[in-house]
Amino acid sequence: MKEKETYSRIYECPLGYLEITASEKGIASILYRDIKPEGNEVTNEFIEVCIIQIEEYFAGRRKVFTVPIIPEGTDFQKRVWNELLNIPYGETISYLELSHRISNTKAIRAVGFANGKNPVNIIIPCHRVIGLDGGLTGYGGGLWRKKWLLEHEEKFSDGEKQLNIF
Repeated sequence: MKEKETYSRIYECPLGYLEITASEKGIASILYRDIKPEGNEVTNEFIEVCIIQIEEYFAGRRKVFTVPIIPEGTDFQKRVWNELLNIPYGETISYLELSHRISNTKAIRAVGFANGKNPVNIIIPCHRVIGLDGGLTGYGGGLWRKKWLLEHEEKFSDGEKQLNIF
């Protein structure tokens, strides 16, 4: 039986480095790195399309990503991540609102934990979830990146909506 092929590439962007990994089915992760990781890069068509779309996003020309994503997680995490895709570009919601949207208001802490475990940064817009008081709370990539992404999207916002793509 053939082992699952994994591809990866480092992409330098305004937020530092993005370590993008993929399989033959789509993008598995986009993770922030403060320093450029060493190692061999083996890319595929999904990574190349992803980089083009991320470049368009940073240029303010892309609000909806179409590259296939295949994040690994529990069913609950995937439910939360899928709901994140429904937050329009340039808008934010609270963790409480996110728990309402998945019809589980008692799971607000679990929703926050799932949000923090998002392996596909930027494309799955976990940065669009903020505190109930409107404050920036928690972001695996650092609050400065969350602030940057929200301000970037605010500059280019026109109400386009992200599609569920996994």
